[in-house]
Amino acid sequence: MAILPFLQRTSIAYFSMEIALRPEIHSYSGGLGILAGDTARSCADLELPVVFVTLASRAGYLRQEIAADGSQVGHDDPWSPAEWATPLEAMIAVAIEGRSVWIRPWLYVVTCPIGHQVPVLLLDTDLDQNAPEDRKITDHLYGGDEVYRLMQEVVLGIGGARMLQALGFSIGTYHLNEGHAAFLTLELLRRRRRSGGNGLAHEVDHVRDMCVFTTHTPVEAGHDRFAYEDVQRILGADFVPFDELRPLAGEDRLNMTRLALNLSGYVNGVARRHAETTQRMFPGYRIAAITNGVHAPTWTHPAFARLYQDILPNWGHEPELLVRADQLRDEDVWAAHQRAKRDLLEEILRSTGVAMDPDVPLIGFARRMTGYKRPDLLLADVQRLRAIDARFPFQVVMAGKAHPCDTQGQHMIRDIHDRMRQLSPDIRTAFMPNYDMALARTLVAGTDLWLNTPLPPLEASGTSGMKAALNGVLNLSVLDGWWIEACIDGVTGWSIGRDGAEGAEQHGHDLYDRLEGQVLPTYYQDRARWIGMMKQGISKIASYFNSQRMMRRYTTEAYVRP
Repeated sequence: MAILPFLQRTSIAYFSMEIALRPEIHSYSGGLGILAGDTARSCADLELPVVFVTLASRAGYLRQEIAADGSQVGHDDPWSPAEWATPLEAMIAVAIEGRSVWIRPWLYVVTCPIGHQVPVLLLDTDLDQNAPEDRKITDHLYGGDEVYRLMQEVVLGIGGARMLQALGFSIGTYHLNEGHAAFLTLELLRRRRRSGGNGLAHEVDHVRDMCVFTTHTPVEAGHDRFAYEDVQRILGADFVPFDELRPLAGEDRLNMTRLALNLSGYVNGVARRHAETTQRMFPGYRIAAITNGVHAPTWTHPAFARLYQDILPNWGHEPELLVRADQLRDEDVWAAHQRAKRDLLEEILRSTGVAMDPDVPLIGFARRMTGYKRPDLLLADVQRLRAIDARFPFQVVMAGKAHPCDTQGQHMIRDIHDRMRQLSPDIRTAFMPNYDMALARTLVAGTDLWLNTPLPPLEASGTSGMKAALNGVLNLSVLDGWWIEACIDGVTGWSIGRDGAEGAEQHGHDLYDRLEGQVLPTYYQDRARWIGMMKQGISKIASYFNSQRMMRRYTTEAYVRP
């Protein structure tokens, strides 16, 4: 059995609704899945005893097409588990609305360059044993209505915990990557009760000792809540008595974040500022901070990888060695950047038909298209942009998907296209459709300036700017999430506005002032300083904001606890 080599050496289970393993496997939607994938890659690098549990998501999240009027058209984005993963023979069942819903896992193995491996289990209900409606539970990532999401989270949390047991894993620590998997804590409570627990308080303490919870969103809509009537109908009234469940998960509705908070012994946010924000949202809990990182070899352009390899042969396994990147020769750094930029410009031309100029600075923005990320901030004042461009020409490339139910995000995509048409032909702009893992690699490496404009304090961390810094791309960002920790103004990049939410209404003006007064003049008039900042960004950001450092901290602070 393909899973056997992992059973004895694995003691930690990492649960995530989504995970980005490779571009061809459409089991992710965005940042949460990208982080989970980087976590898996670093666990393999560091030989950590972790198994990952997620959903198969056969229909994917969203394949984006842009219509002639600039609106998003969404399609299913299917993939075939049989092409990339190995079916395991084990099957378990969970009760949903009184029916037995059977689940089978697919095994995908993440292998690092020196051969270490970690297993990923993709849970699948598309089985002959299930009713037609149940076969579709693991089809659409973040699809369907509230009840569909509830069923998915039952499969992930309860089904995932049972699957690990059925396969023979002996798990001592369960890591919940966001609240989607919080039902696993109830499954652990039930196990403790069946094994002879000494009352609810002792059973809760036992589960807390086993669980780690990482919360990712300060946005209220990001915390799943379910009506208790639906929970009772789907799980059954006796799964956990409601008089015990309500104090743990909320009196009015079952709040998955609240459930995870109450049944996890270690809770963390994904940046220092995010932990502070979460502490205010959920007073009474101890919220630690482990700032996110990215997997350096995955996100580094081959031209930069060769450059690093020449002077720092072990940089991929020990990205902290990149602290010495300031020793790189300016001409080598610029040549590697121009190679990455040419690759991006070729992809822009191929996918949009827009021909960009390699000698004109390229501003990049690629995020999930939703209100608090303010993707339309850069293009808000067309006349001001034209005035800046008349003095210092620039180009803009953007990408990002809006959730099918996020009408505001979809309107933003259409508005962005309207503004781009207004700027044409004076300013070259392009919106690249179907932003995914493969496109992200090209974008973060090939732009000159990476822009991030969230509304504080709603950015949890953000990792695209970390990936950009790996490739010498400078950041221009609002002071929120990870950038508060990384920004040394005029050294590693530039800030937009002041620290704090009170000046957010001025961010548009501050953004234009920064571009016209500092960023673009430096690019055109002081190339040596620009390249020097590129090297400072690599040495000060890439050496620290990586998933190797992140996973060492999780291991010593969250997984190994007194």
